[in-house]
Amino acid sequence: MSIMDKLKKNSKLKHTSVLSESKFFNERKPVPTDVPMINVALSGSVDGGLLPGLTTLAGPSKHFKTSFALLMAGSYLRAEKDAVMLFYDSEFGSPQSYFEQFGIDTERVLHTPITNIEELKFDLVGQLEGLARDDKVIVVIDSIGNVASKKELDDAINEKAVADMSRAKALKGLFRMCTPYLAMKNISMIAINHTYKEQGLFPRDIVSGGTGIYYSSDNIWIVGRRQNKKGTDIIGYDFVINVEKSRYVKEKSKIPISVTWDGGVSEYSGLLDVALAGEYARKPSNGWYEGVNPETGEVLTSKARLDATQKKEFWDPIFANTNFSEFITEQYQIGKKSTVDMDEIVAEDAY
Repeated sequence: MSIMDKLKKNSKLKHTSVLSESKFFNERKPVPTDVPMINVALSGSVDGGLLPGLTTLAGPSKHFKTSFALLMAGSYLRAEKDAVMLFYDSEFGSPQSYFEQFGIDTERVLHTPITNIEELKFDLVGQLEGLARDDKVIVVIDSIGNVASKKELDDAINEKAVADMSRAKALKGLFRMCTPYLAMKNISMIAINHTYKEQGLFPRDIVSGGTGIYYSSDNIWIVGRRQNKKGTDIIGYDFVINVEKSRYVKEKSKIPISVTWDGGVSEYSGLLDVALAGEYARKPSNGWYEGVNPETGEVLTSKARLDATQKKEFWDPIFANTNFSEFITEQYQIGKKSTVDMDEIVAEDAY
């Protein structure tokens, strides 16, 4: 008997296996969204997507965090026809129609209102314990940034004006308990959170809730935004996903995503910024764009205005006739060597 076989036989844990045969690493299948650059932000590849584990979306109010979460959840439910969504709600700001905008059948959503962290912890851990690895479930928490601890709630009920030092500890315990379940049962969980500005001369955004969320998250996004104007009219927002932490994407990467009042999330948003930086697109004249093969100089598309660059017809020839997908992976995925500076894609102070 080899040493490996002896160790496997002596292990008291049923999931012990040789790493190369471990289902916890070899059966991790990404679920792609319809937006290639969202897939890049999640996995570093346009062909990737949402993976099992914890993704935290952080930012100020009205920064599209819930919408990003529902976009991912909708993609998961369409990919897994028997899947359900477990939705923990402390904000009550998402009506049924909001889910339907992202193609989510609300008959497949289990809505669980929560008033404190302990309620969330006990119910979520109980739900995860009862699931099998083959059960298709996605968990969304909206939000952990707005949920009180039980002590904070009890103090308010008893009219005690004392500082609550237990909230960060309670959140740390929650995510410490959940993290193994997510990996072992192949479950994706998305938690929405808030940010605050640190003190100092050059304040940066800090994810609220203490270190537990940071340690447990596979991905942490800090979402920034600026107004998208046509003339003097605001027609939507340009968001940037700042990758604060990731197991798959280079940290401090910036991914631009555009949202308009009329069209919602632009499927191809962010691609033009990357294509211009890599010379897969160029501006032959002011206000016009065209796709090119950077190796041969061949023009691959007709000249197009900015609006037309958000259409399938503009991007299909570029993806089909160049190595643009591989170029994007090189810029964003951990372990790949970047060939352009991130500031060439999104300026450091743009958002």
